[in-house]
Amino acid sequence: MTDRALKVGIVGYGHLGQFLVEKIQKEGPEAGLQLAFVWNRNADKLRESLPKELILHDLSDFTRRDTDVIVEVCHPMIVKEFGVRFLLHAHFLVGSPSALSDPQLEQDLRTAAKQHGKTLYVPSGALWGGQDIQKMNDSGTLRALSIRMSKHPSCFRLTGGLLSDWREGEGRRVLYHGSVAELCPIAPNNVNTMAAAAIAASKLGFNGVTGEIVSDTALSDYHIVEVEVTGPDGFTVKTVRQNPAKLGAVTGNATYNSFWSSLLVCKGHGGRVFLC
Repeated sequence: MTDRALKVGIVGYGHLGQFLVEKIQKEGPEAGLQLAFVWNRNADKLRESLPKELILHDLSDFTRRDTDVIVEVCHPMIVKEFGVRFLLHAHFLVGSPSALSDPQLEQDLRTAAKQHGKTLYVPSGALWGGQDIQKMNDSGTLRALSIRMSKHPSCFRLTGGLLSDWREGEGRRVLYHGSVAELCPIAPNNVNTMAAAAIAASKLGFNGVTGEIVSDTALSDYHIVEVEVTGPDGFTVKTVRQNPAKLGAVTGNATYNSFWSSLLVCKGHGGRVFLC
């Protein structure tokens, strides 16, 4: 890749998508980034803030745009439907890595990246110490990995009405404890941090990494992410990340800047999966 501006397509225009679009508009020239297109399921949401030439009405038309990196920040179903196609034409930053809990999809994406010389980027998001986890994994010293995410119940988006009966003041409730593979379909929008950890810990994988989600009505101002790493001979590391967040927010405030930092390193790493 040359020193020319990296052309970025943004897929999704929720809070995170809007943040990334605005950052590229304001800081893109200095950072070496420019918008190639923006797609949203509801295109009307784009018309007030974007010039019409940047709006992509049909996502299948992304192939008509000159794009270096496509950034998905909407829903795992988009990864499943378009991920392989994206990698035929551009590097792909997958903002919903919970989609990769489907082993066939993960393999298809890895294969497409390798065959076409593209990179599948997995942003670390709210994961603290992801690079260190990946180093332990690669060296064969990672024995176990567990992650607990605690949030106010209004911040969860769960399938099957799992938390539909919550009441203010009820306190703490463990909603799930088990493999990240089984958790991802239950909370596809809430456990991308755990999915990123499972990618970093690829030898354990989604089935081998333990995840826990906790509803706590006392957490009205922040999310908590606790990570415990176990290595050989009694080695352990425990981290606790307190991420400021508004009531009802799926994504904590600090995660927005983490995504921006991930985008800044998307310069191409040649047919691989890259945690950034």
